[in-house]
Amino acid sequence: MRIGMVCPYDIGRPGGVQQLTGELASHLREVGDEVVFIGAGKTWFHDGPGLDDVTIPAGRRISVKANRSVAPVTLSPASWRRVRRALLATDVIHVHEPFIPLVGWMALSTDKPMVATFHADAPHWVDKLYELAPGLDRRMRRAVISAVSPTAARALPDDWGEVSIVPNAVDVASYDLPTGRIEHRVAFLGRDEPRKGLSVLLDAWPLIRKAVPDAQLVVMGADEAEPVPGASFLGPVSGGEKKRLLASSRAYVAPNLGGESFGIVVVEAMAAGCAVIASDLPAFVDVADGAAVHVPAGDTVALANAVVEVLRDEERAARLGRASRRRAANFDWPEVVAAYRRLYERALS
Repeated sequence: MRIGMVCPYDIGRPGGVQQLTGELASHLREVGDEVVFIGAGKTWFHDGPGLDDVTIPAGRRISVKANRSVAPVTLSPASWRRVRRALLATDVIHVHEPFIPLVGWMALSTDKPMVATFHADAPHWVDKLYELAPGLDRRMRRAVISAVSPTAARALPDDWGEVSIVPNAVDVASYDLPTGRIEHRVAFLGRDEPRKGLSVLLDAWPLIRKAVPDAQLVVMGADEAEPVPGASFLGPVSGGEKKRLLASSRAYVAPNLGGESFGIVVVEAMAAGCAVIASDLPAFVDVADGAAVHVPAGDTVALANAVVEVLRDEERAARLGRASRRRAANFDWPEVVAAYRRLYERALS
């Protein structure tokens, strides 16, 4: 099967959709499929999936504010003809976030069999946008539709037909490292954006340190100008370093405030066997399915209390870690690749 994998976001910047699409393309190649990858930007981020030989860059990216975050997309029409030509040589197109310009629109402009996957927790006004875009609406009715979670599927119109839920995935075994856990280490992974909730965790940190004086916080993905006692800010880290730090942490905190449709960082922490403390966002509750401790989003005191309880009770932390690993097995790549290949076959039929 020759698959056109289409990612609307800048492949030079790490992100959930970029990670999912790149790793999916790599796993499809491993099972014998051919892949052409179309992505905004020009080159893959450092430590990316190694798809340079099959990647067609779709133009320079710009940053657009969206969904309480910043979306790195391309609005350059210069490569439209080249991208369209590459997609016409495929059997089936898999477009992620198809309504994101311009890369998603390039894919929608073809008549190829298509799987369209929605990732975002869309704002409520988006369902009105779908109704006001009749051309896109007709294209969606001919596509096979999937979403990474029930939260991501929420705004999709009923008359598009069945929506298959196929979750994001990780290489679960690669997170099971023989690294000794540091008893009172807490990990956070995420960009320094308000919706990721790092400020809530930092507000809770003095309360945590007061109760557990030797608690350590490792922050991956974000920097901090001012020093915070007991905290290390590492900025962006490699995939290997991320796995090592998660495997050495007793607890993982996901204090996100909203705008999350899945929570791949929660799955990564579960795969590493961390005791997970997460906001009670619907997407996080769905992903953890009882294997995490949930607290009200934005509640500093509740977050601090939950972290302290886990750090003080080694047996409870171990139980949560075992439950995390069992739950993470549901998001392993072989199952997810097989699910997407079934959708490709359905689109072709």
